[in-house]
Amino acid sequence: MRLVLLHGFTQSPAVWDRVRVHLLGGADAGGVEVVTPEVPDGLGFVATAQAVVERAGEAVYCGYSMGGRLCLRGALDRPDLVRGLVLVSATPGIADDAERSARARYDDELASEARTAGVKAFLRRWLAQPLFSTLEAGDGEVARRAQSTNIDRLVHQLRALGQGRQAPLWDRLHELDMPVTVVTGRNDLKYDAIGDAMAEVIPRCTRARLHGGHAIPLEQPEALAAALLDVVRRVATHGRTS
Repeated sequence: MRLVLLHGFTQSPAVWDRVRVHLLGGADAGGVEVVTPEVPDGLGFVATAQAVVERAGEAVYCGYSMGGRLCLRGALDRPDLVRGLVLVSATPGIADDAERSARARYDDELASEARTAGVKAFLRRWLAQPLFSTLEAGDGEVARRAQSTNIDRLVHQLRALGQGRQAPLWDRLHELDMPVTVVTGRNDLKYDAIGDAMAEVIPRCTRARLHGGHAIPLEQPEALAAALLDVVRRVATHGRTS
């Protein structure tokens, strides 16, 4: 079975390297094909989500943060291709119109500042947020991310793929008919609460809390791999019928 892992903002497919090691070494990994695409450039939010699932095809999808928002939209638009869904440190979007507009303005300001400051300076600022306080995000992490992105990509993702540009999906969560697992870090209080709210309305939802904060693929790769293999097993065993 194909397992598609989609990265978050400022990241590349390399964010999944340690998760992949544990996936392929897991007891339930037989027959699992792990695919880690790059988020497409140059498209709006809906078109990006559709492109991800249409290019990767029928699979279990896992997205982290921005990647999770894209996989969620892909699952709602193309449920025929998404056999299972894992949302890691993700949200269905900002429900309040005023808050969403404010976020769009803030992301536009960040994009302009990024153009002026450059990739590494922007990455240092981004990783210095309290959101990543449990991640060892020093110069090494900045350098790794800087090697795999560029200023045009960062600006595009801020302006086109951010929560301010995404139509909220809270009122569509009940449409998900595939097995879904919502994963958050115990120390990521905001997203942990969002995860609880999502799990209450998604019909076939498993709730997983892991030690750590927001950056679960980097902080807890082994535990995340186990959660992913559980979803693959559930899909292989029961599909859409349980």
